[in-house]
Amino acid sequence: MTSSTWDTGATGARPAAGTAVSAPAAQSPRGRRSRTLWLRLTVAVIVTIVMAFPLYWMLLTAFSTRADLYAPGLQLWPAHFTLQNFIRPFQEFPVWRWFGNSLVVAVVVTVITVVCNLLAGYAFAKLRFRGRNALFLVLLSTLMIPPQAIIVPQFFISIGLHLYGGLWAVILPEAAAIFGVFLARQFFLAVPDELIEAAQLDGAGRFRTFVSVVLPLCRPLLAVLVLLTFMGEWNAFGWPLVALSGNQDLFTVPIGIVGTLQGQYTSDYGAIMAVNLLMILPIVALFLAFQRYFVEGLSRSGLR
Repeated sequence: MTSSTWDTGATGARPAAGTAVSAPAAQSPRGRRSRTLWLRLTVAVIVTIVMAFPLYWMLLTAFSTRADLYAPGLQLWPAHFTLQNFIRPFQEFPVWRWFGNSLVVAVVVTVITVVCNLLAGYAFAKLRFRGRNALFLVLLSTLMIPPQAIIVPQFFISIGLHLYGGLWAVILPEAAAIFGVFLARQFFLAVPDELIEAAQLDGAGRFRTFVSVVLPLCRPLLAVLVLLTFMGEWNAFGWPLVALSGNQDLFTVPIGIVGTLQGQYTSDYGAIMAVNLLMILPIVALFLAFQRYFVEGLSRSGLR
């Protein structure tokens, strides 16, 4: 039949030559994938620009003169490039001492917190003892208490222990965060019990099993705990402001910025942004060092 719009053959029904094919039928999967890829790329570029613009504004402010900052209109590039915003705070204030104090507090708190979180998380995940689940729920419930609600008790405890006004008043109350215990427990639940039982059959005790068998598997968890704890303490503001009692030599960087560079009536925005720019460099370096394990540690700990 020459007038038919369909030919039949060994391969089944197909449109005859000269027959128009509808647009949806002619649309290839490769074309759909290409459009989806371009759409995702466009959204990613837009989100990246929105997220990176505050960092760019920090750079712009840090390298601009005070006159340029107060000039009318929107400037997206420094009219007069300057390094005085980086030099002036170090000449007028003990900024290096502030960085040293922040480093001491962040490192000591990170070490204590990671050790306590690993041991407690392993105990809640793998050891069997009476009241384990009830105790864990009680600890988790403390996460619902806002930090501002316990500042007054912490204040009186630090005075009673003769810690007030020193760095230990900042370090001890911030150590061993409960969120890290939860994170470690979720990670250790995924460790096979057969590994622990095999080590115990070989004569290893509980501590030896933890150190020699379980701990080498914890690199992703260690990356997450170290990064989150260090970043939180490096940027901590509320409790250090109370605990350091106005001693400028013991200020951490966030307290020093607010206490000296940011005044009640005027603020040196160029110097503030310059010090903040230097302040984020250790966090960036730490993230680059641990980025290999960071995402894996979050995913294996049950966080999405």
